[in-house]
Amino acid sequence: MRVDLFDFDLPDERIALRPAEPRDSARLLVIDPNAENSLSDHRVGDLTSFLRAGDALVFNDTKVIPAQLEGIRHRDGAGGQQVSATLHMRTSPSRWKAFAKPGKRIKQGDRITFGHSGESCFLGSLDATVEEKGEAGEVTLLFDLSGPALDEAIAAVGHIPLPPYIAAKRPEDERDRADYQTIYAREEGAVAAPTAGLHFTPGLFEALDRAGIERHFVTLHVGAGTFLPVKADDTVDHKMHLESGYVSAAIAARLNAVRERGGRIVCVGTTSLRLIESAAEESGEIMPWAGATGIFITPGYRFKAVDMLMTNFHLPRSTLFMLVSAFAGFETMHAAYKHAISTGYRFYSYGDASLLFRKDR
Repeated sequence: MRVDLFDFDLPDERIALRPAEPRDSARLLVIDPNAENSLSDHRVGDLTSFLRAGDALVFNDTKVIPAQLEGIRHRDGAGGQQVSATLHMRTSPSRWKAFAKPGKRIKQGDRITFGHSGESCFLGSLDATVEEKGEAGEVTLLFDLSGPALDEAIAAVGHIPLPPYIAAKRPEDERDRADYQTIYAREEGAVAAPTAGLHFTPGLFEALDRAGIERHFVTLHVGAGTFLPVKADDTVDHKMHLESGYVSAAIAARLNAVRERGGRIVCVGTTSLRLIESAAEESGEIMPWAGATGIFITPGYRFKAVDMLMTNFHLPRSTLFMLVSAFAGFETMHAAYKHAISTGYRFYSYGDASLLFRKDR
């Protein structure tokens, strides 16, 4: 499909710079393409009203790491240039793929010293070699440290990688360390939050428990590629960046049991949906799964296992707006976003939420 079909105008003031307080007070646009009145306005705290006992919410329990690194590039022993790198996918105990700036000036074999300002407990620095250079500023960094020692050094010198549409308006601060993390984050490795999950509070979890709605956790480490614009003119020419994750055998069995007894699979966030759909067979059975997924969902995709989706409002021309258009219908989602913009919904990572019912086939 033509990428420009997924474009829309978003006023700058609709971009949220801070989350709602409390988190579950954010607005919730319920979108049911199978209903006569497909759109209705609510609050996230009303979520239990749209779910049934026996349904299962699927959360992504990845934890955001301070993956934004600033450093100095060195070449041939000479002093170098200021560079930044956003880690987005770990490939070994000592290697990360990253998006580097300024990408054109970085070459294979360059040495980069991160944390040069003395913020690190490792004598003020974290060193890496540019092992490979790819397209669009992507590099593979081979760090001098490995495993837990590397994790500690990144935590010491790194910063929370706020999405560019927030970072362009204000710097990252201490509040973001808590705000840009779900209350159930557990598995370190993401460089972007699974933002639909930011709306959940202990009180909302208690309400879900009382309503008999199950909670299950899978892991997909969200990469910085989620922020990249689609530069191709047609969706068939767009290449998704890989993200690693897993669905355990125990969770797969529990979700299959939910489906067998007539419960619905409700994914919290596009990341958990992409992971479940990667793990599902054509029959809808969810299998244990581990690896890297580059699944790219556009209109025409046949969903195998997911019945409902809770998600934030996404960028124009983005792969995520394409995904929700595939889930609830192209025309329905354009109408929903037009309604959201005109009625003051807040967009993107710290913004409001939507609850989508899958369009009947």
